[in-house]
Amino acid sequence: MRAELAAVAIRLFAEQGFEETTVDQISTAAGLTKRSFFRYFPVKEDVVFGDVDVLGEQVIVEIREEPGDDPWHCLHQVLRRWQQHIHGSEQAQTRLRLIEVTPSLRARLHEKRAEWRQSVSDALRARSGLPVDAFTADLLTNAAAAALDTVTQEWARSGGTADRDALLDRAFALLRPDIAGVAN
Repeated sequence: MRAELAAVAIRLFAEQGFEETTVDQISTAAGLTKRSFFRYFPVKEDVVFGDVDVLGEQVIVEIREEPGDDPWHCLHQVLRRWQQHIHGSEQAQTRLRLIEVTPSLRARLHEKRAEWRQSVSDALRARSGLPVDAFTADLLTNAAAAALDTVTQEWARSGGTADRDALLDRAFALLRPDIAGVAN
């Protein structure tokens, strides 16, 4: 239901604008009451990020379960598998355009990214194998997020024609740390 509600909301936001669309309109279009809407999303801004939260949880699980000792390789492999889902769909592109023009959504995105990065960093530290201290986990997580953001920027700049996998591979290769220095 969260995903359906998010899809209805994104469609209405794209048609009418975020500020112009009310929770009542979203609820009615989804066949729910306004009260039901707030059971799924505490504030209107959160509906834009509904499926992103679910996706983020799946990415975290895979990071914890990815085999091998190299945390940078782990991030690369997991993000490579998920990056099309993270930013590649038409709904994701609509969401990104909406966020770009809506100050309250840009602020919420900043909060969500900080939460996600902390969860990824924690997942890297929880993996078995090579121990990773908090500083290193945070640094690798932030570098991986920057790589993913830059891939998305280049993909958008190319009009959606650039090879996202090749761009991600290139970014991770350019940023690859000296793994010998990763352990505390």
